[in-house]
Amino acid sequence: MSTFEIENHNYDFKMGQYFGRGWEIFKAKAMPFVGFTFLIIAIAIFLPVILPYPLGSGDPEAGQLGGNVVVNILSPLLNAGFYIVALQIARNRPTAFSDFFQGFKEAIPILLLFIISTVFTVVGFFVLVLPGIYLAISYVLSVPLLLDKNLDFWPAMETSRKLVGKKWFAFFGFVLVLGLVNIVGALCVGLGLLVTLPWTVCTMTAAYEDIVGLNSVAEAA
Repeated sequence: MSTFEIENHNYDFKMGQYFGRGWEIFKAKAMPFVGFTFLIIAIAIFLPVILPYPLGSGDPEAGQLGGNVVVNILSPLLNAGFYIVALQIARNRPTAFSDFFQGFKEAIPILLLFIISTVFTVVGFFVLVLPGIYLAISYVLSVPLLLDKNLDFWPAMETSRKLVGKKWFAFFGFVLVLGLVNIVGALCVGLGLLVTLPWTVCTMTAAYEDIVGLNSVAEAA
């Protein structure tokens, strides 16, 4: 399916179905998902403390703010691993724990997508707030599009924006509910996030699966 066909695809939004399907995807590899989530949370907490500024967080009393360069680079690459494994499960293909790190093979387009979409969204928030909200929601399918359809960062962003735009308010409500699920997870001594974070990614994958459709393994390779 070309980007033109994806952008012009009409669909029904089935939020309840996506949560159910997302839970099925999560359950298929629950312990690896939980273990990987624990790993990336540990990296986000401890790596900034260990590394010197600006690679780490630095010392606020010394005016060292805005560091964490390594974590900012690693985060989008590691987060892509959730989608890579979830997409493979959705295809009914075997997965290994090492698959969570396959995002590093697509480091350049993933990092460019993260940087450009973040810049656009932040600028949108500074300008009028609403453009920032619009873009934040519009880009939610860009990562699975990049990974599943082998798109470069800009076609993935634009295809996501145009496709999400057909049901933007439905996606807005969807993202709000996903956020609330993770807030509940954080309130459970933070341990709930070990389940809610991967589950919400699996749920977004389920939405992508229904709305866009998955490439075969041969096509995705």
